[in-house]
This record gives sequence, C-alpha cells and structure tokens, in this order.
Amino acid sequence: MREVATSSDTRAGPKKADKDRRRWWGLVFISLAVAMVIVDVTIINIAVPAIVSDLRVGSTTTQWIQEAYTLTLAALLLSSGRLADLFGRRRLLLAGILVFVVGSVVAAVAAGGAMLVGARVIQGIGGAAILPTTLSIINATFRGRERATAFAVWGSTIGAVAALGPLLGGWLVGHFSWHWAFWINVFLGAIVTAGIVRWVGESRDAEGPRGVDVLGVGLSALAVAALVFGLIEGRGEGWFTALGGDGVLGSGLSPVPMAFGLSLGALLCFARWQRRRRRLRRSVVLDVSLFKIKTFAQGNLVVMVVALGQLGLLFVLPLWLQNVLGYSPLRAGAMITAVAIGAFVAAGVTPALAPRWGVPAVLRIGLVAEIAAFAVLAVSATPDASAWAIVPALTLYGFGVGTADAQLPSLILSDVPAAGSGQAAGTQGTAQEIGSAMGVAILGTLLFSMLSFHLDERLADAGVAADRRGPISEAVVGSAGTVIPAIPDLPVRRAAEEAFSAATRDAALAGGIVIILGLISTSVFRRRPVPGDAGDGVRSDDAGPASGDQPDPPR
Repeated sequence: MREVATSSDTRAGPKKADKDRRRWWGLVFISLAVAMVIVDVTIINIAVPAIVSDLRVGSTTTQWIQEAYTLTLAALLLSSGRLADLFGRRRLLLAGILVFVVGSVVAAVAAGGAMLVGARVIQGIGGAAILPTTLSIINATFRGRERATAFAVWGSTIGAVAALGPLLGGWLVGHFSWHWAFWINVFLGAIVTAGIVRWVGESRDAEGPRGVDVLGVGLSALAVAALVFGLIEGRGEGWFTALGGDGVLGSGLSPVPMAFGLSLGALLCFARWQRRRRRLRRSVVLDVSLFKIKTFAQGNLVVMVVALGQLGLLFVLPLWLQNVLGYSPLRAGAMITAVAIGAFVAAGVTPALAPRWGVPAVLRIGLVAEIAAFAVLAVSATPDASAWAIVPALTLYGFGVGTADAQLPSLILSDVPAAGSGQAAGTQGTAQEIGSAMGVAILGTLLFSMLSFHLDERLADAGVAADRRGPISEAVVGSAGTVIPAIPDLPVRRAAEEAFSAATRDAALAGGIVIILGLISTSVFRRRPVPGDAGDGVRSDDAGPASGDQPDPPR
C-alpha cells in the first residue's frame, strides 16, 4: 500500500542532510507533544487537594476530575489512530494539540466542579488524538536503526515526564495556584505547534478506502470506556455486590459487572462488524488481520502487562511516602524524580544498545531492572525507611521504565505496514491505558485489602480492643492513609504506619510478579536483522520473531 507525503521536505530536491535535520527536529517536538499529555496525567494528582479546597467539590466530583480524562482518552485512542491514517497524521496531531489547549484553558478558568470535569473531557479528546499520532508519524518517518533511536527518545520521554509531573505540580501549586497546572499547557502547546508546523511532514494512507466507520468508532469507544469504568469503580462501588447502597435499580448489584458485560458485548460486536466491513472492502477502525502479526499481537499483551505493574507502583508509592514517612507533596514529588533520572539515563544508553543487541534483548534488560527495583521496595518499605534505600531503587526503576517503554513501540510496529501505523499505534495506546487502569485497580485493591488485614493484626498486637479496631481500620483505609499522621495515640499510629508499610511491600511484590510475567511473555521474540536505513549494507535490528504470518494490507 502506497504512503503519500505532502510536506515540503518530501518534494524532490532537498539534500539528505536537510531532510535528516528536519526529521530529528520533528522528533523533538513530537516528543514534547507526548510530554504535554503525559505530564497532565501526573501533575493533576498533586493539584487535586488545592482544587477541592478552592472549588469546594465533593468526593464524587473529585473522583471524576481525575477519571473523566482517563476514560475519554482510553475510549478514543483506537479510533483516533485510524483517523490519523485517513486524514493526515500531522493534521490530526495539530488538531489534537489545539483541542487539548482549549480544554486546558477551560480547566484553568473553571469556577466549579462540573465545568472542570467537562474541561477534562475536552482534554481527553485532544490527548487521544495526540498519543497514537505521534507513534504513527515516527513509524512512517524512520527506518532501521534510526527507528530504534526515535522510539527510544519517545519512550524515554514518557518515563521521564511521568516522574517529573508530581515535582512540577508541587512547585506550581505551591508557588502560584492550581490554575497553573493547566495554564502551563497553553505555553507548551504554542511551542509544540510551532515546531510541528516547521519540522514535521504530513503523511497518510493514500490508497485505503475513504470515509469513517461511525458505528465502529462508537462500538470501540463503548467497549474500552465500559471496561476502564469498571476497573476504576470496582474498589469504590464493589466488584459484584454494591457497597454502601441499594445497587442498580435496588437489586444490590454493583454497576461494575454490568459495565464489564457491556464492554464484552460491545467488543464482540465491534470485532464482527470490523470483519464484515473488511470483507466488503470498506474502511474500518481496526484491521483485525493485524493480530496475525505475532510481534503486534504479543507486543500489545506485553504492553498491557507492563503498564499494569508500572502504573500500579506509581499509584501506591506517593501514598506511602506522604502518609507513613511524612513527606510533603513537594518532597514526595522530588523523591519520585529519581525515576526521571533513571529514564534519562536510559534515553542516553538504549539507542546504542538496540542496534547492537536487538530490541527484544534491550526490552528484557529494562524489565529485569524493574523487577529488581520492585524487589528492593518489597524489602525496604518500612516506617523507618531511609531515602538512601528508596532513591536508588526508584532510579533503577526509572531506568527500567525508560528502557522498556522505549523498545515496546518498535517491537509492536516493526512489522506493521506504514499505512496502518495509526490504527496500530492506537491499539498500543489502548492496551497501555487498559493496563494502567488494571494496575491501579488491582494493586490499589490489593493495597487497601492488605492494609485492612495488617492493621487489624497490628492493632490487636498493640492491645487495642476489638470494638475499636473496626472504626480505626475504616478511617485509615477509607482515607487512603491520610489520617495516619493525625492519629494522637502513638501506639495506634505506629500500628497504622507498620500496616501501611506491610501493605506497600505486598503491592510491590505483586507488581514485581506482574512484570516477571511480562518478561516471560517476551520469550516469543527473536532478534532479526533488517536492512540498514541508508541501504549501505549496515545491519540493524527491529524486534520480532524470525517468522510470522503477515496480514493483508490494512484497508
């Protein structure tokens, strides 16, 4: 299938050096676009307490300020990737940045919770257009060992800014106000837009069927949104039986299993509808034959598993640092910047390693580093833990995240035709968002379940009467540990700190096991030489098995 390029850098005549300079400068601004979206996910966690105090919103609205963005982003990633293939990748990227900035402005001037939730939905729409499109542009622009380097920059950027977000958020909220957590996107958006217009060329699928599969877009969005909703709401609403209410229509049933059922039904309908449209040679949201590519199918599974472990840890760790070790939000954010340092080191190292050792080997190095970091945290998470134990573990973890995340896009897209890179990138983004939601749901549920278990044991050992243990446990678990520093009874507070630390160790151990499963699942990938980028006989490595079924060209 032919790819068409329409920017000035693809016309006949420009020198190769000028073309190379444009591509690499374009990569800088593509990575900044990703940074703008990712940092918004992490920065808001620090700003939420100030938002709650200023706007006087309730717990339900507070929850939706965070979740409206995640739900919208996850629901639209898949369809956005396909729209980029159809209408132009740079065009959709610029449109996504504009929508994201508009949402940020609405959020910054929000006078109430409802307005802020609506603004987060707008931001989610923009973010969904940005993330898969950046990957698709890289896949269509770079080849051979240059592609491995480009993906390393992209992946390391995500790992670094995810860790820097809490520090930046703490600084902005502490020195200015929570509004600046959103105003900063206006300045970033202007810089990124100017760079993309100047340095990034346009590309699209030139020969595939035109038109938009409206029903496919709706079914895919419904399937993903319902699944993510169920994962997010499970702990609060109850995984099966409703907690603290009559349930759906007074049945006592939680809405969560209904959401899972709706997601499954929509997914089955979506798959059937996509196969039917493909037989009729009409445009589809996702060419399901892409899953015949082993690197694509298995790679998305690895992405989901790895995201589950990674995001689960980043959910658990700040709670422990602030509620048990007594760190302020700014100091906790500063601690977590050790992850960014590790990711920056990975960004400098992995581009040279991937061509030499192969993408699968470098991916495994990253996963092993993450497992080692989880193991250290599973041992060292105590009420008296020293920063000298935590910071090296977080740095090692950041190196693993930066290394693994940099290789996964190359692994997944290595055998995907460039014409289908948008929908392939959208699929990867969807898998990552689902894995992230699963990580918070599973490790979060494990954390609070084990906190309740350990706290009851510690309180009993401290001689606290049984009729007092229940209310204390409910207060600690219900507040996610935030009441621990204010407990006046020193033995009770110490018991709570020990219980929260024990639960953190359990969550770290579980996260490490999940990453081990991800490491095992990479065993299907083999190093495979491909032609060098310049066609000069140099051999480099794209990830992938030695052989595998290829799909028909995406339509």
